[in-house]
Amino acid sequence: MADTFIAKAEALETGQRFLASISGTEVVVFGHKGRVFAYENRCLHQGGPVGEGMILGRVVAVLDAEKRLLREEFSETEDQLICPWHGWAYSLETGDCAGLRGARLRKFEVVTEKGDVYVRTRD
Repeated sequence: MADTFIAKAEALETGQRFLASISGTEVVVFGHKGRVFAYENRCLHQGGPVGEGMILGRVVAVLDAEKRLLREEFSETEDQLICPWHGWAYSLETGDCAGLRGARLRKFEVVTEKGDVYVRTRD
């Protein structure tokens, strides 16, 4: 295994995003709601810099007792990373693409040791 230093943990807590080249792959690393995520910085649609996108709650339908749509709203528990080029949405937790079943961003393991954040890869 190999660890690539990314940043001090407190930098990620302030919302900063970091890019790293790991074995020729551009990886974006960022913190959100007390957790740290690392994904390949390449949208599956047309290769856009997905890591520059906004983080928004997944859009969920609110239905009445008869299953009629009342409204749509942003989830407060399921966040998505939205590609800035064309709006493709990915689960922040898993990298799963909202609009293309079975497709997902490549996720990287993140470890924090003594206040330093690393991306861990298998050699």
